[in-house]
Amino acid sequence: MRSQKAKEVALLGVLFALAIALSFLESAVSPALGLLPAMKLGLSNVVVMYAVLCLSRRHALALVLLKALFAFAVRGATAGLLSLAGGALSFAVFCVFLALPLPVTGFIFSVCGALAHNAGQLLAAACILSDRLALGYAPVLMAAGVAVGSVTYAITKALLPALRAAQGSGTGTKAAKHILF
Repeated sequence: MRSQKAKEVALLGVLFALAIALSFLESAVSPALGLLPAMKLGLSNVVVMYAVLCLSRRHALALVLLKALFAFAVRGATAGLLSLAGGALSFAVFCVFLALPLPVTGFIFSVCGALAHNAGQLLAAACILSDRLALGYAPVLMAAGVAVGSVTYAITKALLPALRAAQGSGTGTKAAKHILF
């Protein structure tokens, strides 16, 4: 029992480190791609999707909270709140899709998660900054959400078979079996 708990904590630590490393990578790459401020590729969301699909909702929620806490510690309260709002709404959308009794494509799962992440950040920005600024930025961030969700879908689809194989047979949450990657 204790060994299993230690393995879970270690895995969560590795996933958190990977999410942070991917976040730093996308922060460096996004300006080079000509993306507007606050637009990122969402690479760290691949880690959250892996956790929610192959581990548990509890692990995925822990990653969302750790990412927000890290953003708060490194970039300040506003960044932490935006990260938490986006991550929480995206996580909620993932949970809704996992609860559905019908199959959902990985593309829809990923794009809706990205759109929810952007919507959560826009709602938080409207509350703490300016609702006019958030509304003006909404069309751009929603279009970016579709593009970013497509990228995270492609990355997750390419990596998921290898990750599942490395984790062992029979992995994944029972509800995640109907998310079709």
